[in-house]
Amino acid sequence: MPDLFSGIPLHVAVSLTLALLFVLFFEFINGFHDTANAVATVIYTKSMPPHLAVVLSGIFNFAGVLLGGLGVAYAIVHLLPVDLLINVSTSHGLIMVFALLASAILWNFGTWYLGLPASSSHTLIGSILGVGLTNAWLTHTSVKDGINWGKAVEIGMSLIISPIVGVVLAGTLLLVLKKLRPDSGMHKTPEQRKGVDGKKHPPFWTRLVLILSALGVSFAHGSNDGQKGIGLIMLVLIGIVPAKFVVDLDATAYQIERTRDATIHLRQFYQRNAAAANEQQVKLSDYLALGKAPTSDLPARYKCDPALTEPMIADLLSTLDGVQSYRDITPDARNRVRRSLLCLDDTAKKVGSMKSISSGEKADLSRLRKDLTATTEYSPYWVILAVALALGVGTMIGWRRVVQTVGEKIGKQGMTYAQGLSAQITAAVSIGIANIFGLPVSTTHVLSSGVAGTMLANRSGLQGATIRNILLAWVLTLPAAMALAAGMFWLASRFIQ
Repeated sequence: MPDLFSGIPLHVAVSLTLALLFVLFFEFINGFHDTANAVATVIYTKSMPPHLAVVLSGIFNFAGVLLGGLGVAYAIVHLLPVDLLINVSTSHGLIMVFALLASAILWNFGTWYLGLPASSSHTLIGSILGVGLTNAWLTHTSVKDGINWGKAVEIGMSLIISPIVGVVLAGTLLLVLKKLRPDSGMHKTPEQRKGVDGKKHPPFWTRLVLILSALGVSFAHGSNDGQKGIGLIMLVLIGIVPAKFVVDLDATAYQIERTRDATIHLRQFYQRNAAAANEQQVKLSDYLALGKAPTSDLPARYKCDPALTEPMIADLLSTLDGVQSYRDITPDARNRVRRSLLCLDDTAKKVGSMKSISSGEKADLSRLRKDLTATTEYSPYWVILAVALALGVGTMIGWRRVVQTVGEKIGKQGMTYAQGLSAQITAAVSIGIANIFGLPVSTTHVLSSGVAGTMLANRSGLQGATIRNILLAWVLTLPAAMALAAGMFWLASRFIQ
């Protein structure tokens, strides 16, 4: 961080500052946009005073970002096609970042203002898809190659399935609680508890579970949503100051050696499987064109081509030979290393999907891919800390608009304590599992669908207008964000030409 702006022109420093502020503002909005989902039930059930709940939620969001890892961050980044990622330092790469951030901020802010529990994950993913497809159109690339469709389908399925899981699990948990403890005070609404028992707060153990599960949702939200901001900042840094961030300059000699060893083993893997059964009449050896293209054929402007795999491996091994620190090689060499590693990983992923490769070899290939990207899929600690602060501070602001929607407007009756803790436990567990597998999910949709599931299980009915608005936001967010990002990217591309 201290030398972030050293040695760069003023206009580059201004662009970098603006881009970083865009990302942090997105995370700030994400914080107060999604906070209500973590604190809605604990505030509505009067388990905690609103301001204490929001402050604690902010702290746990902060902790979630710090401890959440980077799996989700790079799942989001790799929605973009690898050809766009390896050329992100071009002007088109920079306007890509600004377009997707601006569109995500606009839609997030608008839905928050209307009090709708819309998804920041949907918004960001829609923006990335819009930019990717527009880039394909502008560069006359096939739509098939404009987006990493494999990753898009994987993320799309997680976003579709997670609300269904929320409905089913939360509803089932509520039914279990009613079966085990039918006469418990946990099945009362705050109004019933006050009117019948004359008490303001829920029963002790119910209150404790509500508080702990709310903090669990906050932590899970921070670890999942915070990583999206980390991934975006890394795109910004690579795009504007590539010499300092295309690879991890703080990588140890051991990490660099692991990368080089993985490259050697990757070459051996291809040679070992060169005679494998063909898939669609294309042999692996032909697909990779092993040894057929000389190193001199590597293009100046990279476009990943499996036929260049062998010369790219040779060039990478030559560049990393004897290197103890990435600081010891030139900025151009660092950029070439990153591009080669991204392309090799992309090709390895495609090869790993071939049916002719055995399950054991696929497992080996997966381990090699992790070593290959160890020094490119990273984040400096100050980036993680900045995102954690933005999300944590944002969490402490603007929570009121959505709390009422979640607590009172989803069901025809007020939410009981048992419904609140069922929805929160479901959300915390579901998002936590998604984090383990590096899948971005919507905290908003998991929790609101969990509340809806408990309303159905409790036979209290749903408010049609609210459910319609939530579903409308769920359906429209993706195409709206895509359209906004695509339009901004197209206009900016014409402007810079």
